[in-house]
Amino acid sequence: MNCIIIDDEPLAREAIEMLIAQTGHVDLIGSFNSPESAMDFIGSNKVELIFLDIQMPGINGIEFARTIPKETFVIFTTAYAEFASDSYEVDAIDYLIKPIKLARFQKAVEKAHTYSKLFLTDYAGNNIEQVADDFFFVRADRRIFKVYFNSILFIQGLKDYVVMHSEDRKVVTAMNIKTIYDQLPKDMFVRVSKSYVINVKHIGSVDNNTVYIGANEIPIGGIYRDFFFNEFITKKIVGR
Repeated sequence: MNCIIIDDEPLAREAIEMLIAQTGHVDLIGSFNSPESAMDFIGSNKVELIFLDIQMPGINGIEFARTIPKETFVIFTTAYAEFASDSYEVDAIDYLIKPIKLARFQKAVEKAHTYSKLFLTDYAGNNIEQVADDFFFVRADRRIFKVYFNSILFIQGLKDYVVMHSEDRKVVTAMNIKTIYDQLPKDMFVRVSKSYVINVKHIGSVDNNTVYIGANEIPIGGIYRDFFFNEFITKKIVGR
């Protein structure tokens, strides 16, 4: 994947360049100190992935991510953990906290590479073929998959696609997250952010900002937090 770095700190750019040099599936083709300086380059070159800082003078990373081509993935690189939930509102692939460890960086790049391959197939239409009491049929990768609701851990909306995560596979189809959420049983599934719907049966633990399902950390968006906790968590806490 062709990638660029956008970060106003020279040392931060150098650190990410070193991480890229030790990572497969990604080729650095540009490094910029501001979103403004990268705009023309993105417009005239195939940029598949951006490592993007958030706190920068002028346009910040969240604002800039809303303007990039939908074919381009974003991995945020920042020193500020508090922006994590905002980052997924703009369909970020991942969110890395500085200083970034190599293993965590490579995991994020591998995720971007996997999604890039999954999204190569063209899809059309609603792509939900049939809904039953405990499953639906979904068109993906030129096949029709039978997906049981119980098997879904969570669903991620990303660009013009949704990714249904289960323990043994990912099913990707062209659909917005609202469309698929409307087909799901509301006693089992809840939307916790603009980009995520979770299966409450698979929740391992929660804190104020994150749902943990297996090894996955799913951010809770501010406008969804009260409903999620009131309807699915607080009512079910065992009292003393």
